[in-house]
Amino acid sequence: MTGRRGRRFPHPVRGHRPAGWTTLDRKRHEAAERLGSGQVGALWNRLTAIDFFGNSFQLAALAILCFFPLLIVITTSADRSTATVVAGWLGLDQQAAKALGTLFKPGGNSGTITVTSVILLVLGAMAVAGTLQNWYQKVFAVPSPGWERAVVARLAWLASLFAYSAMHAVTGRLLGKAGSPVLQGLSGLVLSTLFWWWSAGVLLVHAVPWRRLFPAALVTGLCWMGLGVFSAFYFSAAIVSNEQRYGPIGVVMVILSWVVAVGVVIHLGSVIGCLYLERHPARQARRRAGRAPGWVTRRFRRR
Repeated sequence: MTGRRGRRFPHPVRGHRPAGWTTLDRKRHEAAERLGSGQVGALWNRLTAIDFFGNSFQLAALAILCFFPLLIVITTSADRSTATVVAGWLGLDQQAAKALGTLFKPGGNSGTITVTSVILLVLGAMAVAGTLQNWYQKVFAVPSPGWERAVVARLAWLASLFAYSAMHAVTGRLLGKAGSPVLQGLSGLVLSTLFWWWSAGVLLVHAVPWRRLFPAALVTGLCWMGLGVFSAFYFSAAIVSNEQRYGPIGVVMVILSWVVAVGVVIHLGSVIGCLYLERHPARQARRRAGRAPGWVTRRFRRR
């Protein structure tokens, strides 16, 4: 422990106050020990071990350079607005979606694209899927599969991503007419949980049982819904103000921040799910073996 003047003090002993150690120093040391030895400390140590913040910035760079161009091509060919799709992902209001539209204005020759461009765009999008695949492999300690199985898994994930986006848009329009925000939230939670459950299983090439992936998928779905609520209140106002101040580049900065937050959500959900499995091994073993919980067994024994 280092004091305010650079002097190092010994570890405090209960009931003993070292010379030069103030009450504030002791309270800070005890709070740091409780934080580091608790669940929050274990979560933070696991997240920093896999460099979650650096990985999230890597995902943001790949998404802007590789994924969004493919999204523009697909939405244009399907006669849909890219700004509408992205606004649905971010949960933006009407004013923010209008400001986002200035970033995705179609050009005069947007309908012409070569085969080489399509191949490059698909390879870039697969790089994004490969990044997520490497994350899940590190979190769940799964070795990398062969390149053939990895490529098939990434293609399947990309297809499921666009299917999830389409389903999310359809359910949002249908439930929006009903005017029930609670129902919309529950449907969004179910869809996001199923999507991230499927994502982890497919990208890990079924190396981890589906039952063990569900806690991570559920936590990721909850964090994803929390990010959606935060986006509706913060990113909408941020996009409007940045577009007025800096133009389209201000909108790009907000989208980059959102993609970084997506990376943090994926890391947080998967790591919390793994920590839950590690702290409840007996419960998971009973589920795998098909046995009843201990309190049920004891109750029937008494009878």
